Amino acid sequence: MLAAGRSVQVLEARNRPGGRAWTDPDTLGSPFDYGATWLHQAEQNGLAALAKGGFDHDTVRSHRCYIGSRPAGGAEMAEYDATYAAFHPRLAAARGTAPPDATAADYAPRGGEWDATVAHWEGPVICAAPLAAMDLRDFLDTQLGGPNLLLPEGIGGLLTRLAAGLPIAYGAAVQRLAWQEAGGVVAEGPFGRIAARAAIVTAPTAVLAAGAIRFAPELPADTAQAIHDLPLGLLNKVGLRAAGLDRLGLPPFAGLERRVQREEEAAMTFVAWPFARDHMMGFIGGEAAWALSRLGPDKAPAALLEHAFAELSLAYGPRAARALRREPALASDWGNDPWSLGAYSHARPGRAEARRILARSLGEGRLSFAGEACHPRFAATVGGAWASGEQAAAAVLATAGR
Repeated sequence: MLAAGRSVQVLEARNRPGGRAWTDPDTLGSPFDYGATWLHQAEQNGLAALAKGGFDHDTVRSHRCYIGSRPAGGAEMAEYDATYAAFHPRLAAARGTAPPDATAADYAPRGGEWDATVAHWEGPVICAAPLAAMDLRDFLDTQLGGPNLLLPEGIGGLLTRLAAGLPIAYGAAVQRLAWQEAGGVVAEGPFGRIAARAAIVTAPTAVLAAGAIRFAPELPADTAQAIHDLPLGLLNKVGLRAAGLDRLGLPPFAGLERRVQREEEAAMTFVAWPFARDHMMGFIGGEAAWALSRLGPDKAPAALLEHAFAELSLAYGPRAARALRREPALASDWGNDPWSLGAYSHARPGRAEARRILARSLGEGRLSFAGEACHPRFAATVGGAWASGEQAAAAVLATAGR
């Protein structure tokens, strides 16, 4: 917009840029992303060209999966890999004949030794929600490929760098948006009242569904429904720093997980020592993450840290507590964050078109929505949010002369 010669004012509810992409640069001695972690599918990701050098491609280079307290053997890992390789083709084959409200769970394999583990990955870990909550076709449409970039500066660090010098007002939560005013829109909040030709709203769908912004007039019924049809799942992260030289026998960029018996188990996955740094990052998603979040903002982060140590002790016993520090440590809590209320979106069964509906501009271009939930291909990613914002800006420019 600025490059096109338009005046712009960004109203940011938080006191920092980036939203659900937030990097803590110091606590663990190196950058740690609380939220968005990778630039997925880098060759089609507009942010990849803006990242500094030194990033790494497809960063989980090896996996160790535990069955109880022992690592899975070669034959077991081969069976796991074969089960995973069959998962997406089975769902894709059902696309043409599945009913309109089919879920990803309806066609997921069941009963095999590794089926629940694959479902746990594809649901709670990757999509932050159970397979039964997700529309089959939206699930298939938003599958991602590589290469994936992990940035030394962090995704939040990248966005903070890109935001430097831009006209951003922080702590400026919009409470009311009138979008059919003569000649444009009017935003109101603690900052006062600002009039503009058009507005692009990037608040997460969960925040919009909670009524944090009052629209005058009310949004069209299909837009309002699309917001509710794109709820946010939950994925939270922990950062644990090594206490000494013990690296638990894991090389840099190693993935660590365990076999589960049920998709909904509160199992965590870990990535060890990125860029040979001395911290691990752990992930917990879906209902297990929500259960911890419901303890409240004062208790949830500490409970997540304790859960991470409990998970690691299943594989390593008391060695885990010796190898990793409890302080300093980091834990995200996006479910209790008032400007997020979750991590990223999925489409409810039968509502795959909700993303395109939400992305349509309203009021002859006066009002547009943007963000990861609006992108039908790269949903749930920071790259999708970026591309959606570019598309919304282009739509505003296209109608600016009307």
